[in-house]
Amino acid sequence: MRIRNLQNIELLKKMNKYWSEIVEKLTPYTPGEQPKDKILLKLNTNENPYGPSKKVLDAIKLSVKQSLRLYPDPESEVLKQTIANYYNLSKSKVFIGNGSDEILAFIFQALLKKEDPVLFPDITYSFYPAYCSLYDVKYKKIPLDKNFNIDLKKYVLNNGGIIFPNPNAPTGIPKKLVDIENLIKLNQNSVVVIDEAYVDFGTESAVKLVNQYKNLVVTQSFSKSRSLAGIRLGCAFANEDLIEALNRVKNSFNSYPVDRLAQVAGVEAIKDEDHFNEITNKIIQARIFLEKELLLMGFSTLPSGANFIFTKHRSIDAVTIFKKLRASGVIVRHFEKPERISQYLRITVGTHEEMRKFVSILKAKI
Repeated sequence: MRIRNLQNIELLKKMNKYWSEIVEKLTPYTPGEQPKDKILLKLNTNENPYGPSKKVLDAIKLSVKQSLRLYPDPESEVLKQTIANYYNLSKSKVFIGNGSDEILAFIFQALLKKEDPVLFPDITYSFYPAYCSLYDVKYKKIPLDKNFNIDLKKYVLNNGGIIFPNPNAPTGIPKKLVDIENLIKLNQNSVVVIDEAYVDFGTESAVKLVNQYKNLVVTQSFSKSRSLAGIRLGCAFANEDLIEALNRVKNSFNSYPVDRLAQVAGVEAIKDEDHFNEITNKIIQARIFLEKELLLMGFSTLPSGANFIFTKHRSIDAVTIFKKLRASGVIVRHFEKPERISQYLRITVGTHEEMRKFVSILKAKI
């Protein structure tokens, strides 16, 4: 196998002689499958089962009819002010980007490339090591404990920054805000980044700490709780000095990252609190239902503060379940690596009706 891999590498080099040297060393992030064929239930990429609010859709339609010939506001000022008002922050502490993944890329370049390694969990969002490879950032993985919790006591050591999702992905386990604040207090010499892509499904946000700590960055996404995955919109919150660093990277790369449609959609998504509260509460209730049903079927599920659950059956192989579901038109997410989670499946929480349908299909297959 090793000889074959070496042969493949040599073949790759010959085929791609025009590549930069770094390209051969990259292991890109692998996104969840977006199937082309008809699927009964798509529960693999943590998309929101409910659409955006009517106010968002109306704003997008109106914007399409007006000024698409013009460049968007490079600083997304209206959206930035709307978000700042929502979180009771000054506008200068808000950063807008083309999805939280783009913002994370800026963070790795602007704030985490230091002499000491950046720290993150060994089982977490796999974009982190991908960014480290792309931007030549040193890193060290800190193992989760035996129950898959992030042990923040292990992060109190020399570092070039700390980053982790809250709740973590793919496990879904949240950390308490008091524990995060304690870590920030003990880590004053580098930046602590809290990636809150899934925070709105029952996890307490660290945004309320931004005014207190100069070394804290919080990122959020409009893809999950705001139902705007197709728009690509994200934001970050931090002290003005850190925001300035992000702006310097952004404006050296793309001064107009967020388009007009995304900006107007984001404004209305933030304003429509009723829709936001309704759909997030529905998803939380559907998650509780799913967890109870899985327990009755012999599954062990990790505690989740996200719009997905991470679960394994006590006796049936995860790949076997995955394949049986796929054959029935149901897609969930399975991770072969690391080995420690190879018996787990990640299941996106859909509507209550979708979860009942999923449970019915799963019961028939196991």
